Amino acid sequence: MLPPIPPGWRSLLNGETGKSYYRALNTFLEQELAGGQTILPARKDIFNALAVTSYEQVRVLLIGQDPYPTPGHAHGLCFSVQPAVRPLPSSLRNIFRELQDDIGCRIPNNGHLIPWARQGVLMLNTVLTVRAHRANSHQGRGWERFTDRIIELIAAKSMRVVFVLWGREAQKKRVLITQAHHTVVACAHPSPLSVRKFFGCRCFSHINRNLADAGMDPIDWQIPDI
Repeated sequence: MLPPIPPGWRSLLNGETGKSYYRALNTFLEQELAGGQTILPARKDIFNALAVTSYEQVRVLLIGQDPYPTPGHAHGLCFSVQPAVRPLPSSLRNIFRELQDDIGCRIPNNGHLIPWARQGVLMLNTVLTVRAHRANSHQGRGWERFTDRIIELIAAKSMRVVFVLWGREAQKKRVLITQAHHTVVACAHPSPLSVRKFFGCRCFSHINRNLADAGMDPIDWQIPDI
């Protein structure tokens, strides 16, 4: 079921694929399919975040929870949706509103966040699959161990990485970030349940200031219209 690790990460993560937890995860996903369940995103997109942003490119890590459970939405990058999705998920609409208030980005007509990934923003869910229409249904099946390893690898980088932790679940990953040269931008989650605390966080300008302080180019956060 699980596709190969993308080339930009393969040498770092191939050791995980032979471990018992990873084999058990693969068996679980195959059983889901055999039982007639739809798994999201599509198999080819499960590792899409890693395929678009190589290890060497990563300078911002945005941590999400699990894929959108609505068929046709998820494509392997946290918070991002496929280009034709309308209306946008509420969390993504809130992200765009804060972007506009923070740094003046025009609200785009789509939620396809690939342009961020191509600039070194790794958009990583802690759980990389979900059963259709059942949010959080693949939690506790092994994905967390796999994505913790990815976070650890990024935290071992010698160059600064800005870790973006929205909400309590993402902020639990702070313990994996042990190097003093990295920075953490933490605030409330953009979901409707906590958005009042998310609005006004100015996290996007904060991210760019942290990159500039390390001599790196800022992220161009403007998503182009399609």
